Amino acid sequence: MAPHGGNRLAVARRLGCRPDQLLEASASLVPFGPPASVRRSLGWALAGGAVRDYPDRDHQALRQAIAQRHGLDAAMVLPGNGAAELFTWVARDAAQAGVSLLPVPGFADYQRALACWQGAWRPLVLPLRWSGPFPQPFPPIPGADLDGPPVLWITNPHNPTGQLWSRESLEPLLQRFALVIVDEAFLPLVPGGEAQSMLPWVGRCPGLVVIRSLTKLAAIPGLRLGYALADPTRLARWAAWRDPWPVNGLAAAAGVALMGDGAWDRRVQGWLAREGPWLAEGLAQLPGLVPMASAANFLLVRGERAGEPLSLHALRLALEQRHRILVRDCRSFAGLGETWLRLAVLDRRGNRRLLGALAQELGG
Repeated sequence: MAPHGGNRLAVARRLGCRPDQLLEASASLVPFGPPASVRRSLGWALAGGAVRDYPDRDHQALRQAIAQRHGLDAAMVLPGNGAAELFTWVARDAAQAGVSLLPVPGFADYQRALACWQGAWRPLVLPLRWSGPFPQPFPPIPGADLDGPPVLWITNPHNPTGQLWSRESLEPLLQRFALVIVDEAFLPLVPGGEAQSMLPWVGRCPGLVVIRSLTKLAAIPGLRLGYALADPTRLARWAAWRDPWPVNGLAAAAGVALMGDGAWDRRVQGWLAREGPWLAEGLAQLPGLVPMASAANFLLVRGERAGEPLSLHALRLALEQRHRILVRDCRSFAGLGETWLRLAVLDRRGNRRLLGALAQELGG
């Protein structure tokens, strides 16, 4: 299986260069973060003993900040060591409930989490051709799947396709599945995306779990911070299963600061509204590349020439070795292969560098 994106340190060692010489377009992070509010909070936390003292095991300040941000009770919030840790615990519930239905192509970490508990799953194959605008209805689920697996996993906007599903189309699924897991890791970056969030249903549907990551929004993957929003009884059960201190004091301080920084959200969404379409338009001008419509801060690109599939494996290697640009190898996504690449939306300078390198390699 191809590796996850965001392996800049490992690639730099392999190429014999400094990490800062690599343009990171394989991990879909805000390119100008972390925000000043987060950096300040880390300084204050260090001065205040966040490293010397054990973290608050209940994470009361962080839970309250998240709850206030979303208009929920703090008992419905559980911070985690990134979304990945929370996928592990929701997968334990999913494995106990029965077979999971996973959209394909999709994020491979759901399968990893289910495998921890010998959880069974079946693919829900998504169409690989679509167009905007967004949001769009969730693709129809065959009757056999509606009457079969009791658990459904959804990523909104979807990874790796970037499709944004409408809340209206997701709401009926809450009645059809015993457990619906919605990964909204990229949703806060999407202009107007919160209107499609399933958060309003958390307090009304015990079978709904919403998981978010702060990694993408604040560009803090090294801190490892995410959170789940769900029925308090479910979250209390997870808290009893896991390690005593899954979220460190620095990450908790950063999360509190970010929850109160509405200006950062607006800046991020303004950037994506400008740079996403600009990069897509540039990619569409290059021979052999077909950028798919995306609401997210990444673009899935299909290799195609004269109507036939075109391998992009050599192009990915050339970008890495000759241009020091990292893009996402899509072989780790079930249903895709070497004819696909996922490109992160960068700032204007980074997008120009990416397009220039692609043009040089493709002759565009």
